[in-house]
Amino acid sequence: MAKFKKSLQDKEVPAVKCMKKSIVKKFSKRKDNKGSLSDTYRNDLKKLNVANKIARTVSTSRKNRKNRRKDGSRNKFDVKNIDKSNIPTRHSKNDKKPPGILQKVQINTDSKTKSKKRNKRRKQDVNLDNTNKNVRVGESVKEKNKKLQISANKSDKTEVQQIKPNKILKLNEHKIKVNQLEKILTNKLQTKQIVQPLTLRERMMTQLRASRFRFINETLYNNDSSESKRYFKEDPDAFKAYHAGYKQQLEQWPVNPLDVLISSIKKLPIDSVIADFGCGEARLAASIPHTVHSFDFIALNDKVKACDMAHTPLLMNSVHVVVFCLSLMGSNLNDYIIEANRVLKNNGILKIAEVESRFEDVGNFIKLLRSYGFRNTWKDLSHNLFYFMDFKKEEDISIKRKNLPQITLKSCLYKKR
Repeated sequence: MAKFKKSLQDKEVPAVKCMKKSIVKKFSKRKDNKGSLSDTYRNDLKKLNVANKIARTVSTSRKNRKNRRKDGSRNKFDVKNIDKSNIPTRHSKNDKKPPGILQKVQINTDSKTKSKKRNKRRKQDVNLDNTNKNVRVGESVKEKNKKLQISANKSDKTEVQQIKPNKILKLNEHKIKVNQLEKILTNKLQTKQIVQPLTLRERMMTQLRASRFRFINETLYNNDSSESKRYFKEDPDAFKAYHAGYKQQLEQWPVNPLDVLISSIKKLPIDSVIADFGCGEARLAASIPHTVHSFDFIALNDKVKACDMAHTPLLMNSVHVVVFCLSLMGSNLNDYIIEANRVLKNNGILKIAEVESRFEDVGNFIKLLRSYGFRNTWKDLSHNLFYFMDFKKEEDISIKRKNLPQITLKSCLYKKR
């Protein structure tokens, strides 16, 4: 047994593996022969069992190392697992760890430091991206604010320009010059301030003119258009007297309805053809660049054609716009609207401006024009003196003339002054 102990101390641990079978055989033979073992033999068996255990653990550890190398795993050895495991290993007297373990620990520490550096770089890159995004968002917000400020400044400038002395007052999409209102107010103030005593003859003449204007006005509202034409043909001065009285009334109105119609017609295409029924002095034709056919009972200038407005010389479907500006006067208003339908093209526009007091029910008037082939597209009933309406021709009524309803409006009676 002394020889066996020396061989274990001199040789390495793997040698024990080789002697395993022979030692077990010897001891088994002794057991069989003698039956019971002494204390010394028992101690030797215990030592042998310990040596066998050590040999098994070393062999299994070698196999595990080979498998790990084949798999190519980087972290080949865990320091924590080494400390916790109960694997017995033989070291030299200096108790120095084998160099393989040190290399593995160094590899693990190097990999950890590298991963930390990578994580730091990634965080830095993410932070840079976030800062760049924030900078871009801030720049875009600044640009938007600048644009909003520029647009606000432009709108303020336009508003200021609209409110300056040559300003334009909007009346439901139509622009009326304020200068005319200012002139009317100044004229009224001047007339109040400068009150000159009139002679008896002058006062009589003014009263006669006013009374004659009222008389002609009533005859025009109550007579048929053919009778009115005959009356003015026999007495042309009556027509001039009527227009002189009309001008005096016009100066007292806050708004001239013809100005509203002129501003709306200017927005139409230049190639549009307009027919002015009851034109007077043909001011509409002189104010717009379009081709205008001006009609009235008497021709006050070369631009006017004298005729009955219920029977104009225009061809059928030859006009884009028909205008009635305070000219729906007579007992045969149906004939005026029928003539407008005959002259207008399909989808043509009928423009009407009339005194507000002449309408008993505006909605009923709009419904009546519907039966004459006209549909209401726009109306301005906000003014306290005049109504403005636009109608669109949707149907030709040349066949339906006999079955159409009657159109009637009140007479506009002017007060005595």
